[in-house]
Amino acid sequence: MKFRSDPSAIRGSIAPAITPFTADGAVDHDSLRALIRFQLESGSHGISLGGSTGEPSAQSVSERIAGMRTAVEEIGDRVPFLPGTGSHKLDETLELTAAAAELGADAALVITPYYARPTQEALYQWYATVAREFPDLPIVAYNVPSRTAVDIAPETVKRLFTDFENFVGVKETTKDFEHFSRVLHACGRSLLVWSGIELLCLPLLALGGAGFVSAVANLAPGAVARMYELWEAGDFDGARDLHYRLHPLVDLLFVETNPAPVKWVLHQQGRIASPHVRPPLTSPTDAGLSKIRALLREGGDLTQQIGAAQ
Repeated sequence: MKFRSDPSAIRGSIAPAITPFTADGAVDHDSLRALIRFQLESGSHGISLGGSTGEPSAQSVSERIAGMRTAVEEIGDRVPFLPGTGSHKLDETLELTAAAAELGADAALVITPYYARPTQEALYQWYATVAREFPDLPIVAYNVPSRTAVDIAPETVKRLFTDFENFVGVKETTKDFEHFSRVLHACGRSLLVWSGIELLCLPLLALGGAGFVSAVANLAPGAVARMYELWEAGDFDGARDLHYRLHPLVDLLFVETNPAPVKWVLHQQGRIASPHVRPPLTSPTDAGLSKIRALLREGGDLTQQIGAAQ
């Protein structure tokens, strides 16, 4: 919990780790440890677990807590840890967030409740409940309307940021780039905003964003972290070069539903024991694999840059 007291230090490339499973579908903690070591060796500035890329809705609460425990043990205090603790049920969200706080997470990433399509007032009350329950834990909203069918409005973010000292930021996973700007305009640049859209990671930095939580960091963590570092150092051309070089890997992520393509690649590279994804997801089809292989040939050199950000 080294970074809990100063969430403004949680910046850069926060890698949203997959949850590896064994071939028979159990959580593979050995592979998870290896993946976290890979991220740390490659220079990622933080680790998240339990976001959309981690298949949280296909896991039980106890499985998610066990995954957090493994991550905390492996990370120590070397980089910030921001586990996803949200669910479509408030009791589960509170239980997961309590576990994150107890285990020593630096902040909790809480997804907007999915499927129910709550109003903005309901979203405010949801996050207000979480913030009140855990006043010493920084809370970050996770806005991903393509998966949840609800979009947290800039005005709602402003209310929460104004009313609760521990509501510190938002991970914005929307392709509406105006939304990023409106959130920062409403709240001021002391609000921490991370991009969850790969091709908007670099543009967000120009608006004053804190960094990104990009799934492509599962494949090329060194390159993604380096892109942030180059921007911060004023090497804008170098950062843009990496942005465009990452395009094939970004496209690879979404050949079929994320994280199935990522898991297939990581398995091929020997980083995880199995490419298994839990239902309702399935492993990539033959047609999907053909596209994945082609994109990997185009951008795969970036997956080998271990330690590029150090």
